[in-house]
Amino acid sequence: MHGTTPTEIEASAAHWLARRDGTHWRAQDALALDAWLAADTRHRVAFLRLQAGWAQSGRLQALGAGGQPPGPPPRGFWQAPPSSRREQMLQAVTPATARRVDTSRRFVARLANVVLLAACALLVQWGWRNYTHVDVASYRTAMGEVRQQALTDGSLAILASKSRIDVRMARSQRDVVLMQGEAIFEVAKDRQRPFAVAVDGYRAVAVGTRFSVRRDAHDLRVVVTEGTVRLDSPDNNGHASPSSLLPAGSVALIHDGSVLVRNLGLAEVGQLLDWHNGWLVFRDTPLQDAVAEFNRYNARKLQIADPDAGALRIGGSFRWDNEDTFVRLLEAGFPIRAEASPGRIVLHSR
Repeated sequence: MHGTTPTEIEASAAHWLARRDGTHWRAQDALALDAWLAADTRHRVAFLRLQAGWAQSGRLQALGAGGQPPGPPPRGFWQAPPSSRREQMLQAVTPATARRVDTSRRFVARLANVVLLAACALLVQWGWRNYTHVDVASYRTAMGEVRQQALTDGSLAILASKSRIDVRMARSQRDVVLMQGEAIFEVAKDRQRPFAVAVDGYRAVAVGTRFSVRRDAHDLRVVVTEGTVRLDSPDNNGHASPSSLLPAGSVALIHDGSVLVRNLGLAEVGQLLDWHNGWLVFRDTPLQDAVAEFNRYNARKLQIADPDAGALRIGGSFRWDNEDTFVRLLEAGFPIRAEASPGRIVLHSR
């Protein structure tokens, strides 16, 4: 077991491998094997190579027979020429083994096809759900609250005091219903999905723009500050009504089914939406209309006591959350007398 030629070293390695896998292997034998392996790197290489070759042949035989790998090689196996050892290993893989391997491969292929079909079905189901998915949400504000709300398509809605919108975002369209109050919409550009705000059968449709829609008791108002909005009217007795194109700087007022479009310019229409910055801007506005604006944002209401007081025209910018200052300015600059109580402030003409 101490040869120095490659053939002698391989024979020694085979001898050690056969002894190790035999039935009389003892602790002192393991120590002797470790010493032999440590004596020369060629010993370790030969032993590991023969061990790997024998393990591979054992797996092949086990696959053919459907059992466990065999025990150690027969006596004299490793002393035989390499060509003879290879022939014995090939003979161990019988035609039955080859048939079993082929059957196993066919089974694996069929299993792979089933898994692939299942994956395709899941992918199609996921794609269909994604195609038909609709995001539904509702947003509202309380009295005196102004809220910025990001929408799932990347757009932004700014809700005025005591307002509510219902939103439906689908693959092919973006629909908003203004249920109450007023909202500004900064629309993310998406030409494949028009953005529409509906109120009482009217629809303000945009692709990428900035506009507001306001709903009062009997009137609607659309203000466009950027881009172009198409205002669609409800059908009239089964006949389609014409649409109105509203460029930036326009205001559409809808009252009793009639649409009035005015072009005020960007500066003036911007002032109409200054409420989102906390300001109410009046320009030659009847006091009764100014009072109505303040009442949209405050729980304590202003009240007009007589027609003369309501007909007074005022102008200026006022904080909507500071009605006390507004009333003091009225008393100082106009023939108005204020009568305050915990729940309201009554404005009388003098």
